[in-house]
Amino acid sequence: IFHPQFMEFYQLWGIESYFREVAEYYNLFSVDRGCNRFIAIQLTLTALQNRKDVQQVLQERHIRLPNIKSLNKYISYVKENKLGLGNPSLEKFLNQNPTDLALYKLLGWSEAVNRMFPHISAKIPPFDKVKECLELMAQYADVLIVSKTPYADLANYWEAQGIAQYVQIIAGQEMGSKGHHIEVAKKAGNYEDDEVLMIGDGGGDLKAVKVNNGLFYPTPPGREQEAWNNFPEAFQRFIKKEYKGEYEEKLLKEFNQSLLTSPPWLEEGYGHIKSYRKKQEIRKALYAKFNPQGRLLIL
Repeated sequence: IFHPQFMEFYQLWGIESYFREVAEYYNLFSVDRGCNRFIAIQLTLTALQNRKDVQQVLQERHIRLPNIKSLNKYISYVKENKLGLGNPSLEKFLNQNPTDLALYKLLGWSEAVNRMFPHISAKIPPFDKVKECLELMAQYADVLIVSKTPYADLANYWEAQGIAQYVQIIAGQEMGSKGHHIEVAKKAGNYEDDEVLMIGDGGGDLKAVKVNNGLFYPTPPGREQEAWNNFPEAFQRFIKKEYKGEYEEKLLKEFNQSLLTSPPWLEEGYGHIKSYRKKQEIRKALYAKFNPQGRLLIL
């Protein structure tokens, strides 16, 4: 959703393989996995700008990367004013800078993503055992959703999948950071440190709960189903206050090993086509299942 819409809005299809490679790294495979869409674009464009091989291709194909000054200013504005990254705060920033044409385009891209999202996400069911795990959690805990996804998309998805009944609050990206939501909930419920457990698949999730001295249960990329199968045992440890310590440390070690800290294009012996082809079958399978009419480069 994010990648093709951005390439369409900014006419970057001519560097599709490079754009997808970098965007997928930050969104799916790195420690930044699960970051907000605006942060992901900032990371992606910065990396593309700094790659000599990409600069050569851009010059040869007469393509220009979008200037990220306006995006950087918007992200700084949100941080300074303690707002959530999302269309509402972007519109507010745009109203304060009505002659910055780049902001209109950025908002247009983000709105297009929001409009397309439900049509794709509706085809993606939760992992097996998720509903049973939610039923278990709801018996013993207050369940809160914190996400970098817009609230409307979250609420619609959870309702459509019949699992919204198990949660007390759904907090989307417009409502603030994950860390902030956990902080507020922890104080409101007067929970102890070892009474807070976050389930997540990205480094941002881990950081958000650890800033609040809570516990973390990872669902590592590519091993999500295994994690959900094992969750009931982990949750029993949590409610018995046997989770913190050796058990959590083992899970965190495995989780940290599953997320990349350095991109493939910085590795010795890197070749772009070879690198792109490594994920090609996964891309083809996902497009065939969820977006068969979508545009995808096959090398």
